[in-house]
Amino acid sequence: MSSLKNCLDPGVTSEGVRAELERILASPEFKASKRCQDFLQFVVDRALAGVTEDLKERTIGIEVFGRHPPYDTSADGIVRVNASEVRKRLAIYYADSARYSDCRITLPTGTYLPVFSKPAKALVEANIPLPPQTPILSPVLSTVGPNRAGSMVTPATFRSPKFRRSIAALIAIVVLAAAVLSVRWLEVAHSQTIVDKFWQPMFQDKAPITLVAAYVPAYDPAATPPNGQFILMTDQYVGGGDLVAAVQISSMLVRLGRPFNLRIGTGVSLDDLRNKPTVLIGYSNTQWKDVTKKFRFFVDDSSHGMIRDNGKPTDWYPHDATPENHAEVDYAVISRAFDPETHAMLILVSGCLQYGTEGAARLITNPELLAPALRNAPKDWQQKNLQLIIQVNVVANSPASSQVVASYYW
Repeated sequence: MSSLKNCLDPGVTSEGVRAELERILASPEFKASKRCQDFLQFVVDRALAGVTEDLKERTIGIEVFGRHPPYDTSADGIVRVNASEVRKRLAIYYADSARYSDCRITLPTGTYLPVFSKPAKALVEANIPLPPQTPILSPVLSTVGPNRAGSMVTPATFRSPKFRRSIAALIAIVVLAAAVLSVRWLEVAHSQTIVDKFWQPMFQDKAPITLVAAYVPAYDPAATPPNGQFILMTDQYVGGGDLVAAVQISSMLVRLGRPFNLRIGTGVSLDDLRNKPTVLIGYSNTQWKDVTKKFRFFVDDSSHGMIRDNGKPTDWYPHDATPENHAEVDYAVISRAFDPETHAMLILVSGCLQYGTEGAARLITNPELLAPALRNAPKDWQQKNLQLIIQVNVVANSPASSQVVASYYW
């Protein structure tokens, strides 16, 4: 049980952890992702049982995601991807100040061993001592009047050596604090992740980002359509991959404290996007064909979702797609460029199928995935327009690992 003590703070009980886990799994942040639910349930159960040897990437891949024992963890990053997703969802869950409990579940970066901690407020109420803090000197100065000991503070006091030493000490503390804060600010400024650098051009003018999801054309699902004909609905449904991509990107913008407006594709015109940094999401967003075809790479819906290179056909399309749009491999285009027509930065996330769209959004919001994707980028890639073609492996109808198969910088 020593392993349990390592992840269980004083004052936190196993019963409290399980109660908190039930609340988390039932929350909107986790109800939408069964994979994240299964992942968190597994690691918490094993940690509470003290079976920490099961909290390894290969074991989780086999037990939670049904991988075969000899599978290649370096090629299949499903465990790492979902661990990052669980961390993100937990952060969003606890960002709601109304959700107060006696226990908090976290998954530290670099490990699959969860930590069960007690918030500071709960520690105080339980009479558990908090870590010692450095006292803060807060002198109150007045020219005339009683001091805290009840004696008078007179002008002579200000001329005393003792008072001058106190002032000198105070000045030293202020200077030291300013130096520490400056160093801390520089550390933060230089600790930008690769995701921050990728999105930085979108944040230049401080304007809210317009996030546009696409409507997917669908037919009336009625068993017996009126007049024997199904009715085409062009503005009522959003694809699952597009929706997940919009959630991933909007969640990232919330974490970064960046304002944004979420819009629906057919309700947005090109004029609405002028002078506004914009993210367009969805392989089905045919409204933006004129925009996407300006780039070297774009998805051509008329050619079974093929990605074209300067208008020429390529091998980047889901060869094994079924009539239900399921496939084992999908492709996507990620574009980030300045659009002279709207006079603003533009990011397009377009998959041949829904898997590509979701996988592309996950890549540009996750530093662990984006870093390898930009490993061969030129040194000044942050200041350049760019396009990435990614191949997304699909497992159990969900995007898993991805890799860049082509790129273009200008």
